[in-house]
Amino acid sequence: MSSKVVPTPNNPWFGVSMVLIGVVFGYAVATGSPGLKPAQEAEKPEPVAEKPAPKPKAPEAKVVDPVDPKVDRIKGDPDATISVIEYSDFECPFCARHHPTMEKVVEELDDVNWVYRHYPLGFHANAQKASEASECAGDQDKFWEYADILFEKGPNKADLVPHAEELGLDVAEFQDCLDSDKYAQKVKDQMAAGSKAGVSGTPGNIVYNNKTKESRLVSGAQQFPAFEAAIEELR
Repeated sequence: MSSKVVPTPNNPWFGVSMVLIGVVFGYAVATGSPGLKPAQEAEKPEPVAEKPAPKPKAPEAKVVDPVDPKVDRIKGDPDATISVIEYSDFECPFCARHHPTMEKVVEELDDVNWVYRHYPLGFHANAQKASEASECAGDQDKFWEYADILFEKGPNKADLVPHAEELGLDVAEFQDCLDSDKYAQKVKDQMAAGSKAGVSGTPGNIVYNNKTKESRLVSGAQQFPAFEAAIEELR
């Protein structure tokens, strides 16, 4: 009957076995044997910086009535390449909030003017007559000053003549103009033109290149950077 020699601590083969196991283990580690390689985390790919999504461009307006210095109320250089045409309502709180933004646009950006056109909403009881009153003030070269006071103090019908007095206008001439409905049709025509261009609420703004006739519709009381971007796109 054969017998097996089992290494024990007191058997000389025990020491030899331990040496051989150590040699095999060391060799496996040194050569990178997959079976004995210490576990480690998988290498993580370096993060790739995501490019910010491009901001959507403002849509093009539909049919825009060209700027006409004989008809339009223009602030800034009448011959500027770019016009920001604002369709607005003197009774609209968003238009009042938007008014200083337009002041900044025309003051800080080169070769840009501001064109004010009327868009009195039907549910604003004072808006139509306030628009007419501003045009009557324009007959005395005070359109923009009158527009400012309407947004500052309100367009109530009872206050339209006192506003004219405050600005030092010829009140009799102003009153005659207002009572005659001289500008009622102009206001209605401008509102119709705004709707044709794609305006559906106030303030409705169209950035318009007077040379190329290209346009961008910037709806609502947006901040200065939105207008700056649309203007630069059309230069």
